[in-house]
Amino acid sequence: MPLAQITLGKGRANYEQKKQLIARITDVFHEVLGSDKKNVWVVLQEVPRSEWGIDGKPLAEPDQ
Repeated sequence: MPLAQITLGKGRANYEQKKQLIARITDVFHEVLGSDKKNVWVVLQEVPRSEWGIDGKPLAEPDQ
């Protein structure tokens, strides 16, 4: 069973965009690997920008 775990900045995608992302990722596994769509799992995890870091610094202050 293929599993795709996608990490996004919190608030980056609305519900409709998430639905589309899940559908397209599922389609790619089906088209490229021949996976049965019923067996493809997609997990979208939202992480606040204050918990992302680049260049040794957080991207945002907490609660942003």
